[in-house]
Amino acid sequence: ITSEVVDRVYKEYMGDAESPAQVRDGLLDAIGDVFFVISAVEVARHHRDAGNPVYFYEFQHRPSSAEGVVPEFVKADHGAEIAFVFGKPFLAGDV
Repeated sequence: ITSEVVDRVYKEYMGDAESPAQVRDGLLDAIGDVFFVISAVEVARHHRDAGNPVYFYEFQHRPSSAEGVVPEFVKADHGAEIAFVFGKPFLAGDV
């Protein structure tokens, strides 16, 4: 990796940060992209290249159940959309 790439990545995620909270948010965005987005885009491209339709979404709705459980800066954790797609009884084992 060249220093130019490192500089561009840093600027993208934390370049304008003026507070520790902004640095935290930039770092969380970078980590999320590395662990979730990049691999999801790669898989989506493979499906597309195989001739299949591909739909991609980003879920950021903060569920009311997160209140007092996770920090305010967390919008939606990995898998948080399950309750919205299938309904809360699915998560409670009622199905």
